[in-house]
Amino acid sequence: MRDVAFGQYYPSGSFIHKLDPRTKLIASVVYIVAIFLCTNYYSYLACFVFLATMVLVSRITIKSVLKTVKGVLFIVLITVIINVLFYSDGNLLFGWWIVRITDAGLIFASKMAMRLIFLVIATSLVTLTTTPMNLTDGLENLMTPLKYIKFPVHDVAIIMSIALRFIPSFIEEIDKIMMAQKARGAAFDNGGLIKRAKALLPVLIPLFVSAFRRADELAMALDARCYNATDKRTKMKKLTLTWRDAVAAIVTAVFLTAVILLRLGLFGLLNGVL
Repeated sequence: MRDVAFGQYYPSGSFIHKLDPRTKLIASVVYIVAIFLCTNYYSYLACFVFLATMVLVSRITIKSVLKTVKGVLFIVLITVIINVLFYSDGNLLFGWWIVRITDAGLIFASKMAMRLIFLVIATSLVTLTTTPMNLTDGLENLMTPLKYIKFPVHDVAIIMSIALRFIPSFIEEIDKIMMAQKARGAAFDNGGLIKRAKALLPVLIPLFVSAFRRADELAMALDARCYNATDKRTKMKKLTLTWRDAVAAIVTAVFLTAVILLRLGLFGLLNGVL
């Protein structure tokens, strides 16, 4: 459980760490849009180069980045298997009953796997380089227009921040409970999948008890500090855009433009003209 890195903050003081959280959130949305615009391996290569560059600039260790992928490997594997076995287009390589493995299915499955991995790393990069408080302020600021339709912007932002903040705490709590259960003779690594799932049931009950206790303590702490007692709350630190955010916006815009051109095949057209 210690290998789960999503929701944890990795301080390094890099260029990306110093960016405004609004810039990072918008850039992550742009990157997600770019991933879904990819149709060929050249555009996927552009997404990989952009993401790898951001990881290097953020000075986050490769081990921490790979931890974010480890948690979704099962989902990636299931997605690949489903697409390989049941994608019917393309030249048939192997067929048995309802199973059809084609070359187009293999290509499509590899693209889906890359898309999922890129999505996880990109979203995790935001939480790894942004503190929960800054992330809350950025989300609240970006959702400000929704206040005109009476949407509880601040409440939603603080809920998301608390959820991210408590991910490491719950992971640590699960680890402690499992160690205590193992000390009493519980076995979590023996038997098949069903037996292991049943062995985890004694962990869930104390975990839920701990979660409700933490939620009650947090609610009492917020109430004791008169949190949300006024509609117009002030902030100790106001978000300001700097030259770093301008550079990040230009780089992101160039990346999105390149992906769109690769999708339309304009680079190949230009090479043919030249």
